[in-house]
Amino acid sequence: MKIAVTFSSKAGLEAEHRNHHRSGEECEVSADFFAEGDSPETIAAVLDALQQQGHQTIGVEADEHAAEALRRNRPDLVFNMAEGLYGDFRESYIPMLCERLALPYTGSDPLTLALCLNKARTKEILRYYLLPTADFRMIQHTSQIDSLDLEGPVIIKPLAEGSSKGIFNDSVVFDPIEARQRIAEKLKIYRQPVIVEKFLGGREFTAAVWGNGPEVTVLPLVEICYHQLPMGAQPIYSYEAKWIWDTPNRPLEIFHCPAPIDEGLAGRIESVVLNTYRVLGLRDWSRIDIRLDENDIPNVLEVNPLPGILPRLEDNSCFPKAARAAGYSYSGMLQKIIAIAARRHGISLNTSAQDENSDRLQSTDSRDAGQSAGSYFRISG
Repeated sequence: MKIAVTFSSKAGLEAEHRNHHRSGEECEVSADFFAEGDSPETIAAVLDALQQQGHQTIGVEADEHAAEALRRNRPDLVFNMAEGLYGDFRESYIPMLCERLALPYTGSDPLTLALCLNKARTKEILRYYLLPTADFRMIQHTSQIDSLDLEGPVIIKPLAEGSSKGIFNDSVVFDPIEARQRIAEKLKIYRQPVIVEKFLGGREFTAAVWGNGPEVTVLPLVEICYHQLPMGAQPIYSYEAKWIWDTPNRPLEIFHCPAPIDEGLAGRIESVVLNTYRVLGLRDWSRIDIRLDENDIPNVLEVNPLPGILPRLEDNSCFPKAARAAGYSYSGMLQKIIAIAARRHGISLNTSAQDENSDRLQSTDSRDAGQSAGSYFRISG
């Protein structure tokens, strides 16, 4: 199969930023501004892994030349992992091009990608369907700050970012004065609304999901345990935790997969995850982050329809971690996603790796009992 891999490299995002400010306007950027860009190593790993499965691959940067590259090459399938940099619909760019060009592609459609990028819209839909998610307020202007009635702790984050962008150790606040200061800072730095959300003090998990219709499957759950973070660090997977404290050279041992939990809790988490996947219209694959509240109820934190897939074990990338626990190598995981999308599009896989399970590894699925903690919070105003 001829597959185009669409991506947003860090260099490509830097070029997009320069083009966005061609007028000469000075624009300082935060340390995490390009956090969602794919590294050369990840891009090469995806291309190489698909070639190992017998596919012909083409790499396409998701820039202003992407439409012509896709039109000229006419791939059988587009494997999309492009994030983009500007705008609420940046993750929808490649799927919209694919639909315009009548090209099959992996993953969710443009509407779902846009909704999931907007944390407030995601939470509103979850609330409508009675799926648990933490209380929140969306703040668009500094004029709204004084009307907030805060009773902490809260976590403050940009409305439409991923890869822990805009979520730092000081994003969890306990004092109303500090909360107002943090809100004002994020409004200024990220130039978008912010979410002020009840901070849930329970255990945290992330669930890798793949499939469509009745074949949707939750892979072994990953628990994120924060006891190895530096002294005084908040128990969140912040920018510092993800990109500074947890490095390939010194990986933090904070992930447990399969998560050591009993079947009852695992079942409750998987039920919330599967219902979230369906009501948001997710397709092919996704990763959904979960945190327990003070009553041990699984709440949806984030929905990631374009999950990170860093290749090395020490990268601590959670979707590949869950896939390994389910018995898939990195290339086997990618082939499985390709097979799921191909089946949805009615495409026959005519490659030497037609069996999507051919590159599986032996796996285990043991679960032990665990404990949870919680805290109380209210947002109004």
